[in-house]
Amino acid sequence: QGRLVESGGGLVQAGNSLTLSCVVSDRTFSIHPMGWFRQGPGKEREFVAAISPSGLREIYSDSVKGRFTISRENIKNTLYLQMNNLNLEDTAVYFCAASRSVTTIGELLNTAPKAPGEYEYWGQGTQVTVSS
Repeated sequence: QGRLVESGGGLVQAGNSLTLSCVVSDRTFSIHPMGWFRQGPGKEREFVAAISPSGLREIYSDSVKGRFTISRENIKNTLYLQMNNLNLEDTAVYFCAASRSVTTIGELLNTAPKAPGEYEYWGQGTQVTVSS
């Protein structure tokens, strides 16, 4: 079982940007769909973005679409989340997660789950706090 370690969180003013990273210590990183989730104060954990193993398919929640970009560097076993134009509602602990590995060409190209139940491995999270 690989380990997922997030970094890049911090305190940022509204309107500014932040980039999160998630390094995965697993040689099979390139065949796992990956996702970002977040949990704000007093809220349930919610889906933010997901990316297929190939990186060709990305999906986003409506609340971050157009502001956040998910990406991955398979050669570095690293997942990213570029967050632009942050607002107060983006304050949360952000988690990266790995879904089960896939094997077919179609899955490698397109699989990017939204449901938390589709993810097997989770990082410990990194805090993002947006101030006014």
